[in-house]
Amino acid sequence: MTKGLFRRRNAVSLQPTRSMTTIAYGILLIGVLISLTPFFYILSTSLKETRSLFSYPPEWIPSTLFWGNYAKLLQETEFVRWTFNTLFVGVVVTALKLVLDAMAAYALAKLDFFGKRAMTGTLLLAVAVPVAALIIPLFFIVRSMGLINTWWALILPALANPLGIFMLRSFIVSLPDDLGHSARLDGASEWRVFTQIILPLIKPGLVVHAIYTFMLQYTSFLWPLVAIQTESRQVLTVGISGLKANFVVDWGLISAASLLATIPITLLFIFLQRFFLAQNLSGALKG
Repeated sequence: MTKGLFRRRNAVSLQPTRSMTTIAYGILLIGVLISLTPFFYILSTSLKETRSLFSYPPEWIPSTLFWGNYAKLLQETEFVRWTFNTLFVGVVVTALKLVLDAMAAYALAKLDFFGKRAMTGTLLLAVAVPVAALIIPLFFIVRSMGLINTWWALILPALANPLGIFMLRSFIVSLPDDLGHSARLDGASEWRVFTQIILPLIKPGLVVHAIYTFMLQYTSFLWPLVAIQTESRQVLTVGISGLKANFVVDWGLISAASLLATIPITLLFIFLQRFFLAQNLSGALKG
């Protein structure tokens, strides 16, 4: 009786009180407000005329909303074209990377072949090389192939990034080998094992890899700046950077462009966030 009462009192004492919960939510709210402050500042700046940006005291909420920055961005610049170029390159690279990296990851995780360890070590060394060190040799290689200022100059080099292979390999290694052995005993080919058994089980990993690859291409700046020389073929990052290449910087125009550029990434995360939650829950249940 005494032990049961003692356990009950300990269970009650371990439960968070209302004041502790209020403090925790207050700290989280402050963190969210601090994180969103730059976004609200860009939103406010995009709805002001440039001459009113430096007024004192600063006006966070404009008294009159100025939509001229968005009209100028869409009518006088190549913003729509830049957005299409970025989305096109991002989608193509992401689709090709999913196919190629998934097959390579399956081979490194579940198949035995000559030179497997040497190939794995070579790919690990390739991950360790910084991207900036590859810009100059990559430029000469692409130029010798006649691909400068073409879509292939942005697509082909991105396919050589081996980080996604190791990302998917970690998902495939965690799967039991008995799944493949059972399917092979039933007469399934290696391709059928890969497409009908392995791929459905690593769907969260494929989604994570897709989002990572797309965001990497969406925010790429240095290589598109070097490889693309025509404004109509530029991507968003380089195009927005070019908007301030004048003596007078139009911060309202740049803020409007930056705000619109965040919409595709935000929508992508909203549509695919359930896969992140599913992956986190599965990891918690395994633990």
